[in-house]
Amino acid sequence: MFFLFLYGCDRKVDALPTAPDFTLRDLNGDSISLKKYRGNIVLVDFWATWCAPCRLSIPELVEIQKKYRDQGVVVLGISMDDPQMFPDTYILAFKETFKMNYPILRADQKVAMDYFGTATMVIPTLFVINREGKLADKIVGYVPGAVENSLKRVPE
Repeated sequence: MFFLFLYGCDRKVDALPTAPDFTLRDLNGDSISLKKYRGNIVLVDFWATWCAPCRLSIPELVEIQKKYRDQGVVVLGISMDDPQMFPDTYILAFKETFKMNYPILRADQKVAMDYFGTATMVIPTLFVINREGKLADKIVGYVPGAVENSLKRVPE
C-alpha cells in the first residue's frame, strides 16, 4: 500500500537540457556564437539548398523573423551543404533568391554531433531554444505552422 501511495505522488519534472553552444562561420566569414543570443528565443534551423522540404520552410521562417524580431526571436540557419560542392558564393546567391532575412552559418561536424548525436540526421530539423538557453522543442521535417505553434508554447 505504501508503494502505491508513493507511485501516485507528483514528481519534479526534469529540467530542459541546455542547448549545445557553438561558434560557426557565417557567409561573410564572421564568427557567430549561439551564446551571443542568450536572452532571445533562438530558432536553429538545420537545412540545405538541395533539400525540397527545406526550401518550402524558408518563406515561413522569413515571415517568423519579420513578425517576431521585435519580441526577441532570432532565426539562425545552419547550412548542411558540402562547402566543396556548394561554396559560400552559391549559398549567398541562394539566400538572396529566397530573400532570407536571417544569418546563414556553415555547419561543422561538431555542431552536427552536438545536436543530432548518433541519430540519423533528417533535414530540415529546427531546434527551439528558450531565453535561458534551454532546448524547448525540436521540429523534424517541414510541417506548415509548426514553428509558430511551438513559439506560442515557449514561456516568456
